[in-house]
Amino acid sequence: MGAAGLLGLDRAKISNIETGIRTIGPERLRTLACNCDCSDQAYVEALVSMARSNGRGWWERYRGALAPGLLDIAELESHAVRMRTAHIAHILGLLQTSDHALELFRAVLPPLPEHEIALRLAFRAERQQVLASDNPPEYVGLVHEAALRMQFDGPKVARAQLEHLLALSERPAVRLHVIPFAAGTFPGAGQTVNYLQGPVPRLDTVQIDNSHGPDFLGDEAQLAKYRAPLDWMERIALSAEDSRAFIHGIIDSP
Repeated sequence: MGAAGLLGLDRAKISNIETGIRTIGPERLRTLACNCDCSDQAYVEALVSMARSNGRGWWERYRGALAPGLLDIAELESHAVRMRTAHIAHILGLLQTSDHALELFRAVLPPLPEHEIALRLAFRAERQQVLASDNPPEYVGLVHEAALRMQFDGPKVARAQLEHLLALSERPAVRLHVIPFAAGTFPGAGQTVNYLQGPVPRLDTVQIDNSHGPDFLGDEAQLAKYRAPLDWMERIALSAEDSRAFIHGIIDSP
């Protein structure tokens, strides 16, 4: 029996579930897992919890207006219990000021229309609320000195961005680490990597930024290849306290 017959839905609704347009209820999810011989109960219960808790998330308001990959990032962040992300040339997305983000969106080629820039700014601001929630995920941000010294839109915006980083780094759930120039070589220096840890390991996902949009990886062999460079970067990065002092030093430098 196909999934449509098993769940009592027509094929169009099954297709909508697969593409994320339609949600699936907890009982149908259990039925599907049982008939697919999924014996990992922790995995099934994590999926059921996700199906029960949020339904249609806030990001659905942007469906059809922004690329589906952007919505996928927001949904992954909403379910993550821990996030670890590394940026070399840009400030970490969840820690960007609106002025910094605006400058990045205006530098996209081909240029984005003004209405899409406004949508992306609003979307970015809503994504950032995940760190301000009552039960935020643990967030480990690895940012290179190169990103801290980039002056997107001039020194005034750059200074405000650094001050914003310092303020957010004081939050209990946020741990910010700077990789200074002096740290030298490390793997993954040319990539932006966002590792989102789910309630169970099988829900872990790596998101990578590319010019064509975000890519998502979930195979354990692929995940392991990205955990290792992140571990390396975290080892060579400054401590959270020393990172704040380092950022203060850049702000205070002439």
